[in-house]
Amino acid sequence: MAPASVVEPAETDNGTVSFQRYVAIGDSFTEGVGDPDPSRPNGVRGWADRVAEVLADQTPSFGYANLAIRGRKLPAVLDEQLEPAIALDPDLVTIYAGANDIMRPKVDLDSLIERYDAALGRLAATGARLLVFTAFDPGGSAIYRPLRGRFALYNELVRTSARAHGATIVDYWTLREYRDWRYWDADRMHMGPAGHQRMAIEVLDTLGVPHRLQPLPLTDRPPLTRAEQRRENIAWVRGMALPWVHRRLTGRSSGDGLDPKRPTLAPID
Repeated sequence: MAPASVVEPAETDNGTVSFQRYVAIGDSFTEGVGDPDPSRPNGVRGWADRVAEVLADQTPSFGYANLAIRGRKLPAVLDEQLEPAIALDPDLVTIYAGANDIMRPKVDLDSLIERYDAALGRLAATGARLLVFTAFDPGGSAIYRPLRGRFALYNELVRTSARAHGATIVDYWTLREYRDWRYWDADRMHMGPAGHQRMAIEVLDTLGVPHRLQPLPLTDRPPLTRAEQRRENIAWVRGMALPWVHRRLTGRSSGDGLDPKRPTLAPID
């Protein structure tokens, strides 16, 4: 049985789950980085937009806000987005935060989750359906594998907090297809269009929302020689990894100067 503070989602005339006010908060994962669309605010689409499009088809009065901004660490997500999200009186909230903190050389996971837990409590108390994510499993990546233990501990703490507040969990950690680099953007840090589509499907399935989304075709790449792999890795380090490290060392973020792409509830085309 769900806690008393959590209301069950509304149902349509045919008995399916529906939502009227969806608010997404978080970092680049939720903003949609890696899924480019120049016609949209901040130039990205993403899984949350894809979910909102399905929900809008089911509810004529549907409104969607996305407050997520790339590069934000968990404290900034909560400081900047929590109160605005609550003020929008949502009946569905999704939140993903913490990956940017885990990637730092040092992180106090206990303090981090203490803040996260308090925020989940605030969101759950609104009566909205609350959906949270675990972090992905970096075990298939030579680049991120050394942090796997840290990711695993973070996920266990997130699962415990989510259960305590009656939140729904999308267990990103268990989605093994994300070990396939064809689901990822060229920067190797964000999901590509196929990854965002797969995540939208997972979110809708987890919420029990019927939909017709299908996985996007994956683009096969010809096998690379060792020399080609080495050149590609060097190009990635120079073009992606080093700029990321430089921003961290100088206290800057890829989200500096960006506003939320959908700061208020509005229809989505």
